[in-house]
Amino acid sequence: MPIYLWAVTFRDRLIGTLQVLRPVLEEPGVLIVGSEVPNLLEPDAASTLVVSQDVDIGVPVERVAAVKARLRAITGLAPSAEEPSVYVPASPDLIEVNFLGLDSRIREPGETYVFEDAELPLMVFGPLGLLRPGRIVNVAGLRVPLPRTADLMVEKLLTDRTGEKGARDLLVVAGLLAGASPEDIDEFLRVARGLSAESRHAVSSSLTVLSLMEGRHGMPDPTSARAQVRRLLSALGGHHE
Repeated sequence: MPIYLWAVTFRDRLIGTLQVLRPVLEEPGVLIVGSEVPNLLEPDAASTLVVSQDVDIGVPVERVAAVKARLRAITGLAPSAEEPSVYVPASPDLIEVNFLGLDSRIREPGETYVFEDAELPLMVFGPLGLLRPGRIVNVAGLRVPLPRTADLMVEKLLTDRTGEKGARDLLVVAGLLAGASPEDIDEFLRVARGLSAESRHAVSSSLTVLSLMEGRHGMPDPTSARAQVRRLLSALGGHHE
């Protein structure tokens, strides 16, 4: 299938899934937190970037009970028998949804824990605690809450993943950098500088890897972000080889 046809089809599936999740997205503090954010930031949520075929929803741990009540009212998605925090679609018109916990009290990788709940257990990754509510984009009449761009860039650079998943996180950063404002960059530096020395080093190391990555068809182009990445490394006291 030509990539542009696939992208249009994926956009429909993504938006259809978000429409199903409308009650959940209306809960205060809930955010789209994963690889679909660059797609949703494109004009009219064009969704041309083939990074991931699922959508991640961040749920503040203090809002779990309210989100569970909203989930009981939706149709078209149901929890996986093996992993209740993953909701699988009943038809190919929708995509898979992963629910993750947000805990603003933590922010370092070593602070990850499991929020135990019989109905909606959540992995709470420390770096996700950095995410604060940011823009709300209007997509096909739906208000979609996104995190602050700077927060999401730091979180993706800080998340310790290897292989394809690690590369995907860095490509998300490349996609976010493409539309980042000077204010976003200043905020990114403030957030990164507020981390522990170990985490600041991890952010710089990930930026160095991003600066060396080559482009992939249909994904955010890391080569176009190289100059910006070098400036960030310099501002953080990192290095580029």
